[in-house]
Amino acid sequence: MDIKTAEKEAEKLRAEILYHNDRYYNQDSPEISDYDYDMMLKRLEEIETEFPSLITPDSPTQKVGGQSGAKFSPVEHKVPMESLHDSFSPQEIRDFDERVRETVREPMYVVEPKIDGLSVSAEYRNGIFVRGSTRGDGLVGEDITENLKTIKSLPMKLNKPVPFIEVRGEVYMSNESFERLTAHQEENDEKPFKNPRNAAAGSLRQKNAKITKERDLDIFVFNVQQIEGETLTSHKQSLDYLSELGFTTLPFYHKCSDVDEVLEKINEIGESRGKLSFQIDGAVIKVDDFAQRKILGSTAKFPKWAEAYKYPPEEKETELLDVEINVGRTGVLTPTAIFAPITLAGTTVSRATLHNEDFIKEKDIRIGDTVILRKAGEIIPEVVSVVKHKDGSVPFRMPDRCPSCNSPVSYENGESALRCTNTDCPAQLMRHLIHFVSRDAMDIDGLGEAVLKQLVDNKIISSPLDLYRLKKDDILKLERTGEKSADNLLSAIEKSKDNDLYRLVFALGIRHIGQRAAKLLSNHFGTLDNIAKATAAEISEIEGFGNIMAEGVENYFSLDESKKLIEEIKELGINTENKTTPSAQTQSSVFSGKTFVITGTLPTYKRTEAAAIIESLGGKVSSSVSKKTDFVLAGDEAGSKLTKAQQLGITVIDEAEFIKMQSSAE
Repeated sequence: MDIKTAEKEAEKLRAEILYHNDRYYNQDSPEISDYDYDMMLKRLEEIETEFPSLITPDSPTQKVGGQSGAKFSPVEHKVPMESLHDSFSPQEIRDFDERVRETVREPMYVVEPKIDGLSVSAEYRNGIFVRGSTRGDGLVGEDITENLKTIKSLPMKLNKPVPFIEVRGEVYMSNESFERLTAHQEENDEKPFKNPRNAAAGSLRQKNAKITKERDLDIFVFNVQQIEGETLTSHKQSLDYLSELGFTTLPFYHKCSDVDEVLEKINEIGESRGKLSFQIDGAVIKVDDFAQRKILGSTAKFPKWAEAYKYPPEEKETELLDVEINVGRTGVLTPTAIFAPITLAGTTVSRATLHNEDFIKEKDIRIGDTVILRKAGEIIPEVVSVVKHKDGSVPFRMPDRCPSCNSPVSYENGESALRCTNTDCPAQLMRHLIHFVSRDAMDIDGLGEAVLKQLVDNKIISSPLDLYRLKKDDILKLERTGEKSADNLLSAIEKSKDNDLYRLVFALGIRHIGQRAAKLLSNHFGTLDNIAKATAAEISEIEGFGNIMAEGVENYFSLDESKKLIEEIKELGINTENKTTPSAQTQSSVFSGKTFVITGTLPTYKRTEAAAIIESLGGKVSSSVSKKTDFVLAGDEAGSKLTKAQQLGITVIDEAEFIKMQSSAE
């Protein structure tokens, strides 16, 4: 390869790696696997080694990929938190050993697992935890003291009053906690984290420490960065000392006298991966003696006395036996591959999501295929590719009717997800019920998920409107339900009939229509009949409504099922008329006619609560900042909307100022 070709490839690789660095380190949302990233970086290193003149100061090979963010105070690391150079073969580990032996005599090594988490620093004075920070770019990180305090496995007080010690550790999320978190995210229509590492990073870099606490994080401490009052001479000694102080150290580490023993321990750690309750993505080999480390020194990015061995992702072939179609709570049809059971990363797997029809078409996946399977992030099984098609196989097609209720299915507004069009689909029933009775919708007190599940399981109800047909005897059939509870529940259901129209519109669960949009519809059209008759063009005339929202409303009410639903609502005596009329006082308040944008996390109000207050006082709430915006109500993690408001010179208020404005409007 000539230097011009090399230069062109290096430039392309740098741009791609920097992009993926930002996705991985700063946004906690990677788009490619760790292995694919590692191979890109390795290729760039090879080019720069062959053509040293192509090395640039900002090359990803020359510095750590992360950086400190704006939402936390910066922390300067007096001892740099260096990255590690990666190896992918036993020969590369032997090459590392040779480089070390060229400089120091008879080195001893410590081999330990490489935890797949977020690297942090923790500082203690007189045995008391005083500050914690992220690695950042290795020189400057972020102050995450309050968040680290929520991690139970990080001691707040050490067993000995060491004058000062700074330790380095890896914050991680266990496999069990990760699976619990992603299940919760999927149930709540949130985008789930892709792997435990990104879940840990995203949880640890929350501005609200309460969220971090809920995520159930853990930490292994594996290094002494600096210390006063104690002299440590080797890595093995320091790990033992950290354990004495009360830190949770790495679960196993081995001292080795030669490279053959090192490779043996690397293999042992690799074989244990599937049996661990947490994720590791490799093994780390470190020179044990601190004096020898000092002689070996570091490059601009890596210590010369340590090397990381990265395990390749385990991939196996299996036969695709069938594709099962599941209907989620939002009506999305998800194809799931059923294949001959195989063991991957220590566990037996026989199912894997195929995501959507686009994914199936891209890989041309067919029933009977021989496919390659691996675990994404060592947790979630995924189909990598097709090895060969079975003779006579045909391309797989998604069904045109829902497998649960046989209603038509369709794609909405260019989405890749196929959805059931039937709002009463049994597979969606629980989600509809929970949403329908929720506080922001019909607000029926006493109808929690457990009660709703009993009503469904006992075939007492099969739609949200069946709640209004409940008899006392129906409720008394439920577990742990007495006369008083039954009376209270029937009273709450009856009371909800008199709710304002916007609550009913929101409760219907129309795609893209939140509580604010439901209020706009109710205020503009006045009755449920008028909303149902409105065209998308008429609806889009409402300020704050886009075409997608307007089409969503029109499509919903054009369904025969929805027309029947409206008639049932009227028969049951549920209010279908708008009751909200802004008072004269509201019209003349400081909110009247003003457009607000709410961004970030407010200290006490939910965004929906703040929006309701603004609208009740005559103001409008918009989702985007423009020249027409009058106020931006900003909380923590306000992001790009706050930046744009500042650029446009729009008045930015916090919650305290917002409360003052309310007082002046009353």
